[in-house]
Amino acid sequence: MPKHSGEPVLSQEVLCAEYESVYRYVLSLCRSDSEAQDLTQETFLKAMKAADHFEGNSSLYTWLCAIAKNLWLNKCRKEQRVVSSSSCERPLPDNAVSPEQYVIDQDLSMRVHQVLHELNEPYKEVFSLRVFGQLSFGQIAQLFSKTESWARVTFHRARKMIIEATRKDGTL
Repeated sequence: MPKHSGEPVLSQEVLCAEYESVYRYVLSLCRSDSEAQDLTQETFLKAMKAADHFEGNSSLYTWLCAIAKNLWLNKCRKEQRVVSSSSCERPLPDNAVSPEQYVIDQDLSMRVHQVLHELNEPYKEVFSLRVFGQLSFGQIAQLFSKTESWARVTFHRARKMIIEATRKDGTL
């Protein structure tokens, strides 16, 4: 949306029309209804405050999802510090995996995250959105303003790079 002098760049009505779509996107990231509602409200609050900065270089939905994703990532980073400091105090439930399997899974998970961290963009983000964010290829394509085929190919190339790197060092 181009800026017009004297007119608000984004009206509350225009933003609210995207609410349900953004909520579903946030829900796919955090998989918690109450958390998704909170993050979606925070997204729209932030978007209303920053509406004059929206230049229209992407769709409104893409801009809102980028805000939501950044809020969610910040929340995850903040919670990760809290979770890691108290994780030793939590007892294992009766149906928990064995400590040995947990260590093996944790080691593999850590190695995959290391390889993922070393990947170049857009492979890193596409893989993360698909696996951790559980977005469809169509949603990923929309975020990048690309085709669904591009999203599929990029994801599969990233997956192949991760598999090759973990096989090379004997992790897999």
